[in-house]
Amino acid sequence: MKIPRALTIAGSDSSGGAGIQADIKTFSALGVYAMSAVAALTSQNTLGVYGIIEIDPDFVSSQIRSVVLDIGVDSVKTGMLSSAAIISRVSSDLKELDLQNVVVDPVMVAKSGERLLNADAVEALVCRLFPMALIITPNLDEAETLTGMRVECADDMRLAAVKLKQFGPRYVVIKGGHLQGNPVDLLYDGRNFREYVGLRHSTPHTHGTGCTFASAIAAFIAKGSSVEDAVGRAKTYVGRAIAGGLPLGGGHGPVHHFHEFYEFKQGRGKGCNPKSIQI
Repeated sequence: MKIPRALTIAGSDSSGGAGIQADIKTFSALGVYAMSAVAALTSQNTLGVYGIIEIDPDFVSSQIRSVVLDIGVDSVKTGMLSSAAIISRVSSDLKELDLQNVVVDPVMVAKSGERLLNADAVEALVCRLFPMALIITPNLDEAETLTGMRVECADDMRLAAVKLKQFGPRYVVIKGGHLQGNPVDLLYDGRNFREYVGLRHSTPHTHGTGCTFASAIAAFIAKGSSVEDAVGRAKTYVGRAIAGGLPLGGGHGPVHHFHEFYEFKQGRGKGCNPKSIQI
């Protein structure tokens, strides 16, 4: 039996809600074997980011090569890469190892507002990593930074997607969660647009949604889904994870990556009770 395998190359989130931790939880929840290459360490919680230590690019490369050359991967998800040097080294490894199905989440700013990508690294992200991507998954703020235009409505999202496609990825999906109304994500393949409409959940527990969405896409692709299907299934998964968001900490609590497996008894102090699961 072939086991689907996915590799995340991203930053570590000490609070467990985003970054490497969110990616591993997502891969695992969706039935994919998870591997990781840590590109940065962060000290953070639901209230903010208090420190960042970048990992030496050579050691990031060593992590990637050690798992690829032994275990192999079916899809790759990149998240917080922080510096031009790390992005350049990761891009070189992806090319030399001929890694396909790369999902790039262009992480720039934490939900609490702290910058996670150095200003001088944006060019490396666009010029080195985007052309290697199967799909990129910017939110509205990231789309604005990358295109230099305001993105305030559905028409703006379409124009931004066209501009982002010119940077080389095969697909662009812009996340529309920051607009008013029900969240609509837009997928563009260079010819056609496709909208994915979700439900708006009134909750502050949304830490890690972007990481979770991108890693869910990577997981479904590792299992053989088309991009169009993977995006739709990932949106459904994230929506349910948000609906079951965990009331932890004093700020933006994490989404519930294992919502399919546990029923959370909110407000009763009973924690998470396992559901009956058939494997």
